[in-house]
Amino acid sequence: MAEDSSGPVEKNITLEKPSNIVLTCQFTTSGTLSSVNVTWKKDNELLKNNDPTVVMGSILYNQYRFTIIDSNQMGSYSCLFGEQKERRGTFYFKVPEVHGKSKRLITYVGDSTVMMCKCHDCVPLNWTWYSSNGSVKVPVDVHMNDKYTISGAYANETKLKIMQLSEEEKGSYWCRAIFQLGESEEHIELVVLSYLVPLKPFLAIVAEVVLLVAIILLCEMYTQKKDKHPEDEREFEQIEQLKSEDSNGIENSNPRHRKN
Repeated sequence: MAEDSSGPVEKNITLEKPSNIVLTCQFTTSGTLSSVNVTWKKDNELLKNNDPTVVMGSILYNQYRFTIIDSNQMGSYSCLFGEQKERRGTFYFKVPEVHGKSKRLITYVGDSTVMMCKCHDCVPLNWTWYSSNGSVKVPVDVHMNDKYTISGAYANETKLKIMQLSEEEKGSYWCRAIFQLGESEEHIELVVLSYLVPLKPFLAIVAEVVLLVAIILLCEMYTQKKDKHPEDEREFEQIEQLKSEDSNGIENSNPRHRKN
């Protein structure tokens, strides 16, 4: 790190088994290096360091050596260079990450599904699967339930197969990889749908079409009924006119009597 660095320098280190570690920090400054103090911390705990500080020109070097043998030694290790303004370099130790093939799986009642987790460039000591519909994780017991099968073609992967799915199987599933220095897990959400679910949009469309057709038929019936009334009125007027003409003809056909 340099004297004018804008922020802390950070580095991630992945470990899955006990290892001998040598951390090295260097600090570059234009000032007097003899006045720069170097300290090491694990999280917020001050560490004792017997390694001497090495000065080469305008660069100051310091190392911290230790052995990680269990998960309690994992975490963050920082070197601090104290001058007018403190500079910090931090190393983060963690176990390898586990990655799921999919964060969310959608399937249907009666089907089978396979959930997969994988760890790149590492070999866990063991894999464990958990399920949960709430805050409590329950181990998936393949020996007590024939619905579940756990397998893996390689040591760095695991697969959970669930047969004859029901809606009760939906929820959260975790695959957990166990290493000598800790554990890592991944979360997968399983959604189990009924076969009626994909039909709902189709049924809604059919209902809309039926309603539209019914409205059109009602409109046509109303129009036809409305058009039929003027025709009935015209026929009635024609009949009345014919009756009137007939009565006039009868009156005209009566003989006229002369007066003497």
